[in-house]
Amino acid sequence: MNTCNGPLCSHSISTRLSRKLALFTMLVLGVLFAMTWGAVSMMLKERNAQDLYARCKLVSKVVALEARDGGELAVVTRLRSDAAMRANTMLEVWRADGSLMYADPASVAQQMSEHVQARDFNIDTPGVAGGSVRARYTVDYARDAAMGTRWAWILTIVTLAAGATVGAGSWWHVRRALNPLRELAGQTRAMSPSQLDHRLALTDPAEELLPWVQQFNALMDRLQRAYVQLESFNADVAHELRTPLATLIGQTEVALSRERDTESLRDTLVSNLEEMQRLAALVNDMLFLSQADRGAVARRGEPVSLAALAQQVTEFHEATLEDAGLKLRIDGDAQVAVDVPLLKRALSNLVGNATRFAAPGSTVVVVIAPDSPEQVRVTVENDGDGIEAEHLPRLFDRFFRVDSSRCCDDHVQHHGLGLAIVAAIARMHAGRTLAESAAGTTRVGFTLAAH
Repeated sequence: MNTCNGPLCSHSISTRLSRKLALFTMLVLGVLFAMTWGAVSMMLKERNAQDLYARCKLVSKVVALEARDGGELAVVTRLRSDAAMRANTMLEVWRADGSLMYADPASVAQQMSEHVQARDFNIDTPGVAGGSVRARYTVDYARDAAMGTRWAWILTIVTLAAGATVGAGSWWHVRRALNPLRELAGQTRAMSPSQLDHRLALTDPAEELLPWVQQFNALMDRLQRAYVQLESFNADVAHELRTPLATLIGQTEVALSRERDTESLRDTLVSNLEEMQRLAALVNDMLFLSQADRGAVARRGEPVSLAALAQQVTEFHEATLEDAGLKLRIDGDAQVAVDVPLLKRALSNLVGNATRFAAPGSTVVVVIAPDSPEQVRVTVENDGDGIEAEHLPRLFDRFFRVDSSRCCDDHVQHHGLGLAIVAAIARMHAGRTLAESAAGTTRVGFTLAAH
């Protein structure tokens, strides 16, 4: 039974399965019974042939014996007296010259029957003229045929009844077996955006359904994390945009509140320009992350030295490192085809992040090493205050800041998208992010596909 709801059409699993099982049962039983009936029919035919042969042999003995003892008259008399015992049969005997010697009374039922069998045979009769006679014995096996027909109908009815019984039983059992699916459907209908913490559970877990339940619950876990992250992202975006916008509005209102000289207006415009540049950087970073989320892939060129790219990034941060009293060392190298601007941006974010939190006088180390036959690992290490273990999984989330990052002395404000951009660049190069912090050493980095 199919049910259509708008453009979608569905079918009943229990009905379809029970119907198929019923048809299969009838097919198997039909073939089995047909073979059985065919074998029985052949056995009946063989039995009838043997019965007819035995009858003819008996008649031959009787006729030969009577002919020897009493001649033709004795033969006719004996055949006439035995006629009553030959029900549903007809015996005809002809003399050697072809004339009819004896014939049983003709039966209308036998003449109309389609199941008669006849056998012609010769009998040696020394006491009859010509020395032999020719006989024909005809037997009506309509009763056996009727019995075979009855059995055919019985087998047909049994086949249909078995199919119907199997179909009904299968439908009932399948309906009961599908109760967990109906239970799951009820649970999914009860889910809503306000109840994303609900998960599917079965009172009677079925082995076939457990993978689906687990996958669905895993999907709900990802959906809940994405939903929470989206809410947090929206709040963070609003917070990040509110501060520069409030600054722009406040400074503009102050500038318009009274007459200002040219120098004051210039200072206001310069301050507003810095805020707008910060807004533009934030918007550009968000657009880049949006493109990465939509599956953008890095445009790889010829293989380049990662150590050489790291050296270029180091030169860019040289002044910042010197002001912080830090040194930078590059360990290892690898030749990899990468999107050079994106990789330099990721390295710059990591080096800048390590520079802000490294202990004065320490050395920031960029480590380039194989991670697996297919991956190359790039990490930036710094010594200083470590990161709590509970913060590491969220280190690459957008707008996420560890507490220590909120109280640094750096006058430059950071909007918390640097490591999220690193994660996006790693994904665009078919890699993943890495973060660990222990014993005062923090390592943050990513991997790249080597080929």
